Amino acid sequence: MAKLRAIAHRVEEGLIALILGAMTLLTFIQVVMRYVFSSGLLWALEATTYMFGWLVLIGISYGVRKRAHIGIDALVQMAPGPAKRTIGLIVVAAALLYAVLMFYGGWVYLDKLHTLGVDAEDIPIQRWILNLCIPIGFALLGYRLAQMAWRIVTGRSPGFELADEAAETIKDIGADPVHPRTTLPE
Repeated sequence: MAKLRAIAHRVEEGLIALILGAMTLLTFIQVVMRYVFSSGLLWALEATTYMFGWLVLIGISYGVRKRAHIGIDALVQMAPGPAKRTIGLIVVAAALLYAVLMFYGGWVYLDKLHTLGVDAEDIPIQRWILNLCIPIGFALLGYRLAQMAWRIVTGRSPGFELADEAAETIKDIGADPVHPRTTLPE
């Protein structure tokens, strides 16, 4: 099971890197063609836009997995342990509700696009295929949120885990947590 999970993580990370690389390369080619050759690819902007959608919607679940999302949790951090867990579960439940609603709305949207047979403007592909990122991305988000809820329920997480930029900065500058400094080291 752990090996399958590791493979899934690598696929997710590889897909994000591939999409970001393809967007960067396509944009670079488009800029060179536009300003050096006074030409361009008609479909490049639309392709980059769809790739960006895929990147963002896959990246949302990746951010939950890596605990990279930021939030305002100063009051939650001051709460006692059981309250943190309760607040964390409420937050996860609200986020799961959002993910389910967006998944459902995305599915309905794709169904309409498929029924109508709408093609992309500049790419010879049906739009519903290009917009599969909506239900896939929110299904992945729901999965990651369910994992977070399980971590909270089983006590492996104190609550909904967010990025802690302050702690990372203190660690980066080498501050001693027992004797914190008020200035940066020289």
